[in-house]
Amino acid sequence: GHRMGNEFQDELTVVDEPAAAARLLKQEAQSREQEVFWILMLDRKNQLIRPPFEASIGLLDSCLVHPREVFREAIRNSCAGVILAHNHPSGNPEPSPEDIRITRELIKAGKIIDIHVLDHIVIGKETASEQEYFFSIRESGLVQFEG
Repeated sequence: GHRMGNEFQDELTVVDEPAAAARLLKQEAQSREQEVFWILMLDRKNQLIRPPFEASIGLLDSCLVHPREVFREAIRNSCAGVILAHNHPSGNPEPSPEDIRITRELIKAGKIIDIHVLDHIVIGKETASEQEYFFSIRESGLVQFEG
């Protein structure tokens, strides 16, 4: 564990676009058979403070996540912003109405404690078609994010 921690510290991964967040979680997200909700905790330069945090493990097609769990870890790690991410084991990265609702809820909670929610990435599976294996809720314009 100590060696892995040192390797992580040496890299200081910058997550400055949705594709970078998706690449970071792609292998893990696509291998899971149930929904998992991760938090990527970032400093003011969009560098990962620690490896992605698994906030919740759900069922085949749903995952319960509460602002308390998301922001408890973000506060402990003194982060400036977070990127939310979860997988869709079905393979389709299109966000559900529940995904949109929880994104709005977490943005509001983040504003109260001054931790910016920068994006919410939904990761599906790669297909032979041109469709991306991930979906950025921020880039889609489905939800209004800060800044």
